[in-house]
Formats: sequence, structure tokens, C-alpha cells
Amino acid sequence: MGEVEVPALRGLNLKIYPKQLVVIMGPSGSGKSTAMNIIGCLDIPTRGTVKLAGQDISKMHESELAQLRGKKIGFVFQTFNLLQHITALENVILPTIFQNVPKEQREEKAKKILESVGLGDRVNHRPSEMSGGERQRVAIARALVNDPEIVLADEPTGNLDSKTGEKILEVLENLNKEGKTIIIVTHDPDIAKCTNNVFHLKDGKVEGG
Repeated sequence: MGEVEVPALRGLNLKIYPKQLVVIMGPSGSGKSTAMNIIGCLDIPTRGTVKLAGQDISKMHESELAQLRGKKIGFVFQTFNLLQHITALENVILPTIFQNVPKEQREEKAKKILESVGLGDRVNHRPSEMSGGERQRVAIARALVNDPEIVLADEPTGNLDSKTGEKILEVLENLNKEGKTIIIVTHDPDIAKCTNNVFHLKDGKVEGG
């Protein structure tokens, strides 16, 4: 905004432990998106320290961050972010290419993941041929295909009806039971009921923190 500096986060201080299911909540403008981008190694902070598995990401170059993201973090977006002109299987295969997974293993891995989220019979359908809930499950499968330790979900139920949203939340809860660290960023108070690990953001800080 020209000469006006607007700090999105103001001394945000939080710890997330392995295998936790964490919800980060807050209204529009509270700093949720910035916090998510920093936790997900998409942005680095102008000040402060961010550690992922003991590594300080605030001192890393973009190429190092990209490698870290690819290995440790899977992203699930509200708008699904699927490529419309290719199949569900091909969408899920994409991240494996960037992580140099051997070609003969890519399709097998992608099919197994799609089966695990209940889409074994939809692998050859394009996103336009699928419901919103199915597209979100494709997005979850894509996030899981490189076996990340952390799944970061941005408003994962935001574009879905309540019943479908409950099913997607159930998928994420099951992933947490299997040992994944799940971080959900949302403004929906109903999602916060799934865990005791809730951070409420306001004006770039954790309320009460």
C-alpha cells in the first residue's frame, strides 16, 4: 500500500507438535492466510524465527524451501486447485514428478491414494465430471501422494455443503489417527469442535497468547 506498512502478524507465537490435529481460526483480516503461508514454507517472515522439524525456514533460499515443502507438507485448498483438462489420476500424479519418483511407481502410488479416499472408481474422470466432495478428495489424495508428515488444509470445507463437509473432515481426522499432523485454517467454528488444539487469531496474534 505504497508507503503504508501493514503488519499481517504481530508477534505470533505458537507451537504445533507432530501427530496433532490443529485448527487455526479467525475472522477475515486476522492473519490466518499469512500464518498458513509461513507455516507451509510458502512465505518467509520479515522478522522472527520459524522452525520446521528443527530447521529454521526463515534463513532458507527458495529452492531449499521448495524441496522442504515437497517432502514434508501436503496442501489442500478451498478451491481444490485441480487442473481441469486432466484426469483425477493425472492430477494426483503431478507432485510425484517434481519429487523425482520413478515413472513406473507414480501411477501405482496415485491409484492407491485415490482408493484410500474412496475414489478408486473415479480415477479416469476429469474434475468437471465430479462433485465438489469428490474434487476435494482428489485434492486430499494429491496432498498425500508424496507421503508428507504434515497436511495443511485451507478452508477445506468452505465450498461444500454441510454433509459433504463433514465427510471431508472425517477423512482429515482419519489421516490424523494414522499419524499425520493436520493443520486446518478456517473461520468455521463447527470445524473447531473436532479438536482441543485450537488457536484463535485476532489482529495477527493468538488471542490469550
